[in-house]
Amino acid sequence: MSDHEHHTHHHSHDEPQAPVPLAPDDAGSTALSDALRSSFLIVKILMAGLVVLFFASGFFTVGPQERAVVLRFGKPVGEGDTALLGPGAHWSFPPPIDEVVKIPFSAVQSANSTVGWYATTLEQELTKTEPPPRETLDPARDGHLLTGDANIIHVRGALRYRIVDPLRYIFAFRDTPGFVTNALNNAMYFAAAQFNVDDALTRNQTAFRERIERRIDTVAAQQQLGIAVEQVTLNVIPPRQLADRFKAATEAAVRSDRVMSEAQSYANEASSRAQGEAASRRGIAESDRTRLVEAVAAEAKRFSDVLPQYRANPEFFRESWRAEVVQRVFTNADERIYMAGKTDGKKQTLWLPLSRTPLKQKPAPEPVKGDGH
Repeated sequence: MSDHEHHTHHHSHDEPQAPVPLAPDDAGSTALSDALRSSFLIVKILMAGLVVLFFASGFFTVGPQERAVVLRFGKPVGEGDTALLGPGAHWSFPPPIDEVVKIPFSAVQSANSTVGWYATTLEQELTKTEPPPRETLDPARDGHLLTGDANIIHVRGALRYRIVDPLRYIFAFRDTPGFVTNALNNAMYFAAAQFNVDDALTRNQTAFRERIERRIDTVAAQQQLGIAVEQVTLNVIPPRQLADRFKAATEAAVRSDRVMSEAQSYANEASSRAQGEAASRRGIAESDRTRLVEAVAAEAKRFSDVLPQYRANPEFFRESWRAEVVQRVFTNADERIYMAGKTDGKKQTLWLPLSRTPLKQKPAPEPVKGDGH
């Protein structure tokens, strides 16, 4: 190596070297790398946010009158009562893993009958624009019920019920509310066949309604619908074609009931009065009986007390008794007449004037005056 080259190499180590300019391809790669790193960071943040949002969306609340069931891939999580989630906040995997089914547990549900009423619409009923009835009832068009005495009535029913077994109500059938409506329709047909038309319309509507409620309970238990009946309300009317005749028959029945009620009231009043008079007479008779028995008992006691005296000296007792009686009789007498017994034993006759009015002496006739001759 020459001295000049050695000097030049030494000089290159002592002075700082200028940066070597990058080629255009290297600058683009660096910018792309930085952009990718930034993009990956944003993607990571977004993914983390989505994960948090995914799990946060699994929170749900159950109302105070609700119960909830979590379905995981279509099957309930848990068995029996443990599958029911009570009121409050809960968490489950978001769809499509889990599905939350809320059930109105204590709230009252309703169902309306779909049979037994004539052809009409709600709008026509509200606006009172129903068409007049036809001459005859069309069974294919107008719903009706047949009573036990072969009469026709129209009945509209409304059922209010509670869900007592949510799992069975939700999962036993695909359309449980439809089965409840069918149970109501069945109960209406069943009850109408056991009542005559007068009882169903007016006389015994309460028993008719109760029979429908019991039938719904029976059908719900047989089919395990998981419900309990709260109340059934009915609207029962005769066929519109015979409304006037049914009205006349109803008025006649009302008059008959009123007359029967008045007759029964009169009979009850007469019976009560007779019973009162009988009780009064029995009371008077009982008092007279008691008084007579007491008087007889007193007389018997008195005679029993004086019997020893009589047996000791009968003659003296009779005289004493006679003197006592005479004294008692003469105490308040205005006039006293006493006849002593005759010693010869003959009867004496006493004449008493019965009239107390004194006899008046007739005046003497006046002398006839002469003519003065």
